[in-house]
Amino acid sequence: MSKFPLLSLSIVTLMLAAAPGAALAQLPPQPAVAGDSAEDAKLKALFHASDEAELKRNPISGIFRGDLRYADHLGNYLTDAYLAAERQANESDLAQLKQIDRSRLTRVDQLAYDVFKNRIEIGLRGFAPNLLKIQNDLPIDHFFGFQTFYPEFASGIGAAPFKTLVDYENNLKRNAEYAAILDRAIGHFRDGIKDGIVQPKLVVRNMIGQFDNLLKEGVEESTFYGPVKKFPDTISAADQARLRTAYATQIRDVIMPAERRMRDFLADTYLPVARDSVGLSALPGGAALYDYKIESNTTLPLKAEAVHDLGLAEVKRILAEMEIQKQKTGFKGTLPEFFTFLRTDKQFQPTSAEQLHDLYAGIEKRIYQRIPEQFSLVPKTSLEVRPVPAFKEKTEAGGSYQGGTPDGSRPGVFYYNTYDLPSRYMWEAETLFLHEGVPGHHFQISLAQENTALPAFMRFGGDTAYVEGWALYAESLWHELGMETDPYQRMGGLNDEMLRAMRLVVDTGIHAKGWTRDQAIDYMLANSPMARTDATAEVERYIAIPGQALAYKIGQLTISRLKAKAKAELGDRFDPRAFHAQVLDTGSLPMPVLESKIEGWIARSKAKS
Repeated sequence: MSKFPLLSLSIVTLMLAAAPGAALAQLPPQPAVAGDSAEDAKLKALFHASDEAELKRNPISGIFRGDLRYADHLGNYLTDAYLAAERQANESDLAQLKQIDRSRLTRVDQLAYDVFKNRIEIGLRGFAPNLLKIQNDLPIDHFFGFQTFYPEFASGIGAAPFKTLVDYENNLKRNAEYAAILDRAIGHFRDGIKDGIVQPKLVVRNMIGQFDNLLKEGVEESTFYGPVKKFPDTISAADQARLRTAYATQIRDVIMPAERRMRDFLADTYLPVARDSVGLSALPGGAALYDYKIESNTTLPLKAEAVHDLGLAEVKRILAEMEIQKQKTGFKGTLPEFFTFLRTDKQFQPTSAEQLHDLYAGIEKRIYQRIPEQFSLVPKTSLEVRPVPAFKEKTEAGGSYQGGTPDGSRPGVFYYNTYDLPSRYMWEAETLFLHEGVPGHHFQISLAQENTALPAFMRFGGDTAYVEGWALYAESLWHELGMETDPYQRMGGLNDEMLRAMRLVVDTGIHAKGWTRDQAIDYMLANSPMARTDATAEVERYIAIPGQALAYKIGQLTISRLKAKAKAELGDRFDPRAFHAQVLDTGSLPMPVLESKIEGWIARSKAKS
């Protein structure tokens, strides 16, 4: 469900959504279940109608889900018509929701009602003119711009399917719209120049680098040429020849010229007027937008100062635990000296991409041996381990995840990054896989979309605080799942936990307190054994997408607090498998809704005794 006013925020959800294999039929309305009232039926009808309209406005959402009814379009993003349609849809959905008597709904549908309402209300606040203006003037960045995901999407090995002749023809149509979107983005950037609302220079330089990487591929080595390098047997030789010509012509005459226009505009016109400052609060109206970003990402009305202080407290706690692990290794120097040792000693540095692949495959096997002790709910979707594509590896994280299909026809993918290979420290491998793979993103995203009893908006996409909070919480299960059994791997776990704690400090420091890029990088290096490459990519990510990085720690702390409460109140009756099922069996939830659900489960569990 796209409850956000602008493209870049919608992409956050899409990048975590399903990558389709076989085409799926459109989802039917939710069936009635025992106990449904007339109000339940009205609610399910609203959900279905809203989802159908959403897929038509945002065809790419359907493609990620495997619904190809509108696959001949990418979407009219970055237009006034798109924004007007999104706002009208949100307002209409909320008005219809208010006509439904929540008190007459089943417990499950009350939960769905609350999720729907929370997302719409937060999304609608993003349409406030003062907030919309800034977001319109900054249409893309190096983290969530179309150029960061669309080439792989259309590459033949990404999310878009290439099984039929229609698939190939649809992709040509979408590619043309991709080029048009880039031109519209230039128009928005020009508006921003007039308004005095521009991207930081470092964001612009990173985007220029991305377009340079795409352009230097040429035509037949272009990522966009990938689909016609290999065809399914169902496509005739004549059609194959025609399509190869059509793809080469489009890349040469449409895609590359659009990317060149954007690249040259950024380098020649935009970079000279881009800003040296990096924080959102440096822009007119930026402080108000940052407040909104905090709420939209965490689902909680938190203030920057409180988040900053929470981060400082967490950093202090984790440093103390790191000191304990340092002592366990027998290292004699200070903690900063230990960080340097972890960054520089050759024993921790992989020597090949193949070594990294084998390392992660082995971790996956060991984790699954212990999963039954903690989880009764396990996804059917399989998981594949794959390197990050070369064209975007420089600005990507060390690991990432893309979901599979609800029907299991395409696996989920755990991506590991091989850029600057010596910086991909092996002591961080176990915690990274726990987060991005099992039981982190792969479990949560797969279980949600496999659950056909849920409305579509709860199966696909979701709230960043929940999605990322769960994945960070999954890291905390290292002991229960037999990971981090030596102090170096445990340091890796603490380093990842420290990263999310530092994000609270650094993101708010940059966007509310005037921190510089270098100040933020130095803070992260001083408080963790992170590589400078990773710290730099992290800080530049926070600069590009304010507030998103806050969601991880806020979500994890919420889940951990609820678990502690359940343990305290249920005592010996507490079963981690039951708790994890409760957290995972209804898809992504805003934090207030999750809290209400778990408290209700605790109360019902106590009443049974």
